[in-house]
Amino acid sequence: MYSLAIYLMMLGCNIAALFNKKVRTMMRGHRDTWRILRRQIGTSRYVWFHAASLGEFEQGRPLMERLRREHPERKILLTFFSPSGYEVRKNYDGADVICYLPFDTPFNAIKFVKMARPEAAYFIKYEFWRNYIDILHRNHVPVYSVSSIFRPGQIFFRWYGRNYARVLHRMTHLYVQDEASKQLLAGIGVNHVTVVGDTRFDRVIDIRNAAKPLPLVERFAGCWRVLVAGSSWQPDEDIIISYFNTHPNLRLVLAPHVVSEDHLRQIESKLQRPYVRYSTATPKSVAEADCLIIDC
Repeated sequence: MYSLAIYLMMLGCNIAALFNKKVRTMMRGHRDTWRILRRQIGTSRYVWFHAASLGEFEQGRPLMERLRREHPERKILLTFFSPSGYEVRKNYDGADVICYLPFDTPFNAIKFVKMARPEAAYFIKYEFWRNYIDILHRNHVPVYSVSSIFRPGQIFFRWYGRNYARVLHRMTHLYVQDEASKQLLAGIGVNHVTVVGDTRFDRVIDIRNAAKPLPLVERFAGCWRVLVAGSSWQPDEDIIISYFNTHPNLRLVLAPHVVSEDHLRQIESKLQRPYVRYSTATPKSVAEADCLIIDC
């Protein structure tokens, strides 16, 4: 049933790709994975990190960079499922090979693991692809879940999801965010678990320590009260912009998750106060704007 659901998902995405640019980019990237692996993997063994998108990448990044510092001889393979991650981080210099992870069919899992030949695999947060993990387990490759978090409503803890829950038993170890997750897993017999917190906090600290001055943003903020909305989606923006429009004592820095031209224009159409895009901002224009849109 699981593999059937994956095949149906593939079919749906192939149809959606006819109408949706983002899905089309993803499907093209999935097909390109085999060329990247043939050209770049070589004879080395790789430590494989998989992140669904950009947020999961940021959670796995501290671990990848620590591995790079302490074991510079090790090769790193980084995969993404979503264009939101791959298209932004395809040139990330902390990994040796970067590509999409194709859909989790039995054929793709066997082919990918055979070509990539990972010596260990780290799946970030919610990534539990059963066929990939089964093949890794069958090939005696250690598989770890990093910064994962579990809730009672997830399929693993439902009566109809116990068969799928075997994927958790096949993982070498799960490093979870909180004690509640550990207790939930213990309830289904998964005890190879350690509570370590969320690696995203490590990444936030790294960003703070490496922060560079942003004179335009500092000039924009001035002595105003500033609301900062990061990685926002359209439902968030509808609420935030409505509030901002009616509170003239507040300035807004808005960094949307999607920075396509169409979406940026949608945001601008809702603003009733002066705004400027970061990519075109000047000291004069930011001083006159009430909203700074981060469009990069």
